[in-house]
Amino acid sequence: MRTLSAIVSIRNEAHQIADCLERLAFADEIVVLLDKCTDDSGEIAARFTDRLVEGDWAKEGQRRNAGIEACRCDWVLEVDADERVPEPLATEIRRVVETTAYDWHEILVDNYIGGKLVRWGWGASYGKAAYPGLFRKGAKVWGEQRVHPRLQWSGQKGPMLTNRLHHYVDRDISDMIRRLDNYSSARARDLRESGDIGSFPANLRRLFSRFFKCYVMRKGYREGGYGFLIACFAGLYPLLSHLKARLEDEEH
Repeated sequence: MRTLSAIVSIRNEAHQIADCLERLAFADEIVVLLDKCTDDSGEIAARFTDRLVEGDWAKEGQRRNAGIEACRCDWVLEVDADERVPEPLATEIRRVVETTAYDWHEILVDNYIGGKLVRWGWGASYGKAAYPGLFRKGAKVWGEQRVHPRLQWSGQKGPMLTNRLHHYVDRDISDMIRRLDNYSSARARDLRESGDIGSFPANLRRLFSRFFKCYVMRKGYREGGYGFLIACFAGLYPLLSHLKARLEDEEH
């Protein structure tokens, strides 16, 4: 019988971690990685599991790898604190873990802004319509980047799961703007460290190509104003990251 670990990496998520963890009871173990938490996240998480890992990680990739390493089961499900696993998806995950001949699978995502389901237009490093969240332990390694770390895989990709994860990505438009600011600042630090921040013309072109990809190819137009904003922010993300890396001091 194959076993399943659910891993949640958090930083000060006391307001929502209980809602996330109570929906992971179908896993054989729940591992919660507490990254520089100063609120009651740890105390709340301890009501659901004794597998708590505390630490201080500078980069997202390092934190996620530490969480995976702490998992003791054959398979790993990665979930964020603002995500919920509904019962149909939980049932499908258990079935896939027991029967699959593959090493990793993508999970479809339903994204919510406030209470509104926004399904179309996500992508281009600003949001996810699906993610490779279910995998055999050892098949997935995160890169060293602060935001959107690269992935290294071993083994073979299987079919995408059919049921959807619920992701409460933003509370409102102000939250969307704050997330763009945070993402681009973290990406700017990665660009500085790489020594290759790219060029202004190339990133300006990406503004338009990413907007077209999200708004037209990924049908963001179907979501009205939210789809337009998602496409705008997806296009602005690499340009803002480049400009911050070029014009701002590291201490900014």
